Amino acid sequence: MQLPEEFIQYATEALGEERSAVLFREIEDGTEMTSVRVNPLKGSADVDGLEKVPWSSLGYYLPQRPVFTLDPLFHAGGYYVQEASSMYMELVRDAIEADFAGRYGGEDLSGGGFFARNIAALDLCAAPGGKTTHLASLLGKDSLLVSNEVIKSRAVVLADNVAKWGTDNIVVTNNDPSDFGAFEGYFNLVVVDAPCSGEGLFRKDSQAVEEWSPANVNLCAQRQQRILADIWPAVAPGGYLVYSTCTYNKLENDGNLRFLQETLGAIMTLTLFPTASESGVISTEFGGLQFVPGLVKGEGQFVAVVHKPYGDFEDSGAGSVRSGKKKKGGKEGKKSAVQFEKGCNYLPDNYIKVLQGDLVKGYRDTLFERIRFVEERLRVVLGGVAIAEKKGKDYVPHADLALQGVMADMVARNALPGGISAVEVGREDALRFLAKEALVLPGAPLGYVLLVYKGLGLGFVKNLGNRTNNLLPMARRIRMNING
Repeated sequence: MQLPEEFIQYATEALGEERSAVLFREIEDGTEMTSVRVNPLKGSADVDGLEKVPWSSLGYYLPQRPVFTLDPLFHAGGYYVQEASSMYMELVRDAIEADFAGRYGGEDLSGGGFFARNIAALDLCAAPGGKTTHLASLLGKDSLLVSNEVIKSRAVVLADNVAKWGTDNIVVTNNDPSDFGAFEGYFNLVVVDAPCSGEGLFRKDSQAVEEWSPANVNLCAQRQQRILADIWPAVAPGGYLVYSTCTYNKLENDGNLRFLQETLGAIMTLTLFPTASESGVISTEFGGLQFVPGLVKGEGQFVAVVHKPYGDFEDSGAGSVRSGKKKKGGKEGKKSAVQFEKGCNYLPDNYIKVLQGDLVKGYRDTLFERIRFVEERLRVVLGGVAIAEKKGKDYVPHADLALQGVMADMVARNALPGGISAVEVGREDALRFLAKEALVLPGAPLGYVLLVYKGLGLGFVKNLGNRTNNLLPMARRIRMNING
């Protein structure tokens, strides 16, 4: 692979001659690795004997890349396929917690650390969902996470991955960064995994090399600054912004950290912990962390954390963190009437059921007002839990309900609601269901049946006795040969 001379110059300037030489050798070698991150909400992935990703307690390397499409646990949200260097969110958490404790160590921390509180978080450039699902595993269950993607087709993919993950505190939106002007001072944590020139993908994507140019690097750096400037007002004073790229050059990385500090007034906070440095992660001049293939077992990734200084705002003060309340004087969204639905009992009583057309959705009572606040101001692709489609007096369970962590919990406790039964199936029947084939379930209860594979819900069928109606959406069916 012929690397552009300008790229060699940029990388050497950013990394130094010795480290960049290692990078160039790794790019030429082209060796790819496969890693996954397990879902602690479901805890289903078999990880015995696998090598751990050093900087993530949830990440594991696989000895070879399997056909994930033919693993029912993949479809059930038991794990997420993610490149190891992208699993940096636990390093971010540790850095924020250390900074938070340092700032408020002498104050009342009875509410716990930063991530233990009921915060509002935003993943601004979220598709396909790796950072969002990882962050969801670290936040408290009553925190709100808005997961945004500006490109509509990618937002649909994001929503599907969020649904599989099974948490009920994520709202998926499809908005431009400038649309968050209605959320001034709202988010305690904002993640900006910015679109970049893609230098970190060179080892596994030759097209990324062909598309690289100094002009594109400059264009990306300018676009990244516009994104940061647009979203910075939405960070609550006292909150944190995470900035990351999959590239190496100073223009897109340290240059934008300098922009955050000198133009926007941010304060650097990221600390290089031993778990990272001992694994080969390096610090950059302006305080970011850089993952370099050959130095780490992963691809190219850059990440930094900055803190937003205090100002006059609601709920400010030492040791306090905003819980997502509407800012006084903020832009008002269009309030829509809520039609509550009391007949559907597929989720516990702590969920508020709302009827939207024929769709019954559920909102956990501690999150209802906050999710509605977001829904009234942004283009929402997914919010709350899709419970069922109402047909007369019947409630046909929705496919997303099967994937919820609360359903996995009810299955484990043998406490499914009335009207739904559960049947454990083997891999062959699980794949047949996922290919949207008809199944026969001898001895299974009649009516709506949740198909379970290794303790996790896959989806619903309606058992008629001699046959079943497969309720899996066509968009989620396996299209490849399941017998291959």
